[in-house]
Amino acid sequence: MSFFQRIFKNVQSQAHSVADKLEDPIKMSEQGIRDLKKDLQGSMRSLAQVKAIAIRFKKDSDDQKRLAKDNERKAMLLLQKMKSGDLPEADAERLATEVLTKKEEALQRSGSLKKDYAQQKSMGDQLQAKVGTLKETISRFETELVTLRARAKTATSMRKINQQMSSVDSSSTIALLERMKDKVIEEESLAEAYGEMTDASVTMEQEIDRTLAVPSSAETSDSLAELKKKMGI
Repeated sequence: MSFFQRIFKNVQSQAHSVADKLEDPIKMSEQGIRDLKKDLQGSMRSLAQVKAIAIRFKKDSDDQKRLAKDNERKAMLLLQKMKSGDLPEADAERLATEVLTKKEEALQRSGSLKKDYAQQKSMGDQLQAKVGTLKETISRFETELVTLRARAKTATSMRKINQQMSSVDSSSTIALLERMKDKVIEEESLAEAYGEMTDASVTMEQEIDRTLAVPSSAETSDSLAELKKKMGI
């Protein structure tokens, strides 16, 4: 069982105890992904080392193969010198035999290194496939985690709203609104009453002014004539 699977098994076993704490499994999942990324980094280093060893084996195998060909060429040159009379037959055959022995040794080393290379390459290919699978797994988990974060935030918001709504006493709220409505009506009535009082006061002042107003010129003349008549003037 992988580390990430153990993490999610642990989350599953604690699902009932953390059902109302969505942040806990999310944080644990984030930690699980971070651990997977560390594992991926370690796997990448191991893969690089395996590939490096394989490359080295192949290079050494090719070098030994070239050395074998070079020794074969030297043996042919020695035999040509013998054929042309430039080198005694005994010396030519002795030297050629020694060179051909080195050729066979080089071929054997090349073959052994080639097998090592094939083995390392096979291990590298297997590790490469596992690294690819691990990358895909991490990418999928990260995508799922983004979705889970969004769903967790939405669920938390909905829970808070529902808690607030469930804690509201509709009957007390309606009663409060009715009291506020009565208060507003009372204030409006008082405002209208004060307005009528103001209008009435203005009207009364106008009536008093008319009553105490100075008589017109015609009325003043009649009063003067009447007063003169009374005084015998």
